[in-house]
Amino acid sequence: MKRLFVPLIAAGLLSACTAPSSPRWLLETDAALNAWREAYLGGDERAAGRELALARREVGRGGDATLMARVELTVCAAQAASLAAGDCPAFHPLATDAGAAENTYAAYLAGANFAADQLPATQRQAWQSGTTADLAAIADPLARLLAAAMLRRDGRLPDEAYGLAINTAAEQGWRRPLLAWLAADRDRLLARDETEAAAERQRRIERIIASGSH
Repeated sequence: MKRLFVPLIAAGLLSACTAPSSPRWLLETDAALNAWREAYLGGDERAAGRELALARREVGRGGDATLMARVELTVCAAQAASLAAGDCPAFHPLATDAGAAENTYAAYLAGANFAADQLPATQRQAWQSGTTADLAAIADPLARLLAAAMLRRDGRLPDEAYGLAINTAAEQGWRRPLLAWLAADRDRLLARDETEAAAERQRRIERIIASGSH
């Protein structure tokens, strides 16, 4: 049984769901990883830490490197979609025994050399075309943010795709990636001396931060 978990990357490496007949520890991993994702994206550090510890403990019961790797890749994909830097260090000890698909995905997330034709279909299409249309066509919002983040890191993200990423995060109420993408767009606009638009992004950032302090 090599199918896991959260529908984080739709139609991709991590999209398969556990079946009702799956062992309890696998279902617990799935539930904890789902809870981690929502807490992390919502900016709740305490809850995110608690749920990730539970997911890691449960998936570690079987010692399966591929399943354990998928947990770590799920984490790193959400972090990358939120424009957090890093190369997924928790995956490294698992790389030798994880599958080829997992290693390709880890290389993609890390910005290392990888075979694009081995990426999940939605990520592959957006990566190869680099168009806003292909980003918008990705149904899963977090997968869409991830694809945009990878293009941004590669210097190929179209200007209009910043708005797409901002709207995607806002529609989900995902505080963490929304703040990150607003800041990225603000900095892009400032670099072009588009100060009025940059100021609007900054005011929106301040409203979001203020709303979270109440």
